[in-house]
Amino acid sequence: MAQSDPRKSRTEFNKLQKRLRRNVGQAIEDYRMIEDGDLVMVCLSGGKDSYGMLDILLNLQRTAPVRFELVAVNLDQKQPGFPEDVLPRYLSGIGVPFHILERDTYSIVKSLVPEGKTTCGLCSRLRRGNLYGFAREIGATKIALGHHRDDIVETLFLNMFFGGKLKAMPPKLLSDDGGNVVIRPLAYCRESDLADYAEAKGFPIIPCNLCGSQENLQRQAIKQMLADWERRYPGRSEVIFSAVCNVAPSQLGDTALFDFAGLRATPPDPAAIRICNL
Repeated sequence: MAQSDPRKSRTEFNKLQKRLRRNVGQAIEDYRMIEDGDLVMVCLSGGKDSYGMLDILLNLQRTAPVRFELVAVNLDQKQPGFPEDVLPRYLSGIGVPFHILERDTYSIVKSLVPEGKTTCGLCSRLRRGNLYGFAREIGATKIALGHHRDDIVETLFLNMFFGGKLKAMPPKLLSDDGGNVVIRPLAYCRESDLADYAEAKGFPIIPCNLCGSQENLQRQAIKQMLADWERRYPGRSEVIFSAVCNVAPSQLGDTALFDFAGLRATPPDPAAIRICNL
């Protein structure tokens, strides 16, 4: 079997890394995600996306025009078999300050959600509540989540198809209680790039066993639909994401966003009509 050229592999990795850094840097700039003096709480799940987010933010931190601090936080939800040593060992190895927040949300979810039903909604709410509260405890000014462009597009269709709402995941969000600012630095990044990056970097991935065995989840159905579209029409997901960032309220139907009731035709100016007829 022919071996790959290490120089070519290195070149491809450098291109990938530069693309991810550029996308993250552009998202941070466009939405003013990180400002001078910020303490950014990076939520680390043990998945490829959050590992990539932390790694890229650490790189950007060295060259950013503003000074900011990073602290990694993992919510240990007490899932059976969760390898508790993996993240502390990794984070200690790269010298990043971190906290492991232990909350038994696993038992709560399993006790409240009937067998075979989707656990993601309740799990997300419990995880979000615990992380938001802890961010205030440690004085974090921003909470960084590892959602990427594909997550945002998938959420758009989930809300349209199953929720009857035209909304997705904003790159920057103020929490409902006004106490936290949530940022998504990977908003411009493709999931495939993050998967390739995680493989190249050898991140110690921890799978989510809480919902990983559930099949036919709504998000998985949407993901498959978008993957099929992307194969048939390359670039479709990028165009859809552009639409999320290019909204025309007057061309939709939400009366709270646009004053449809107040629309009135403007009578033509008689003087302008005379000039046109000359």
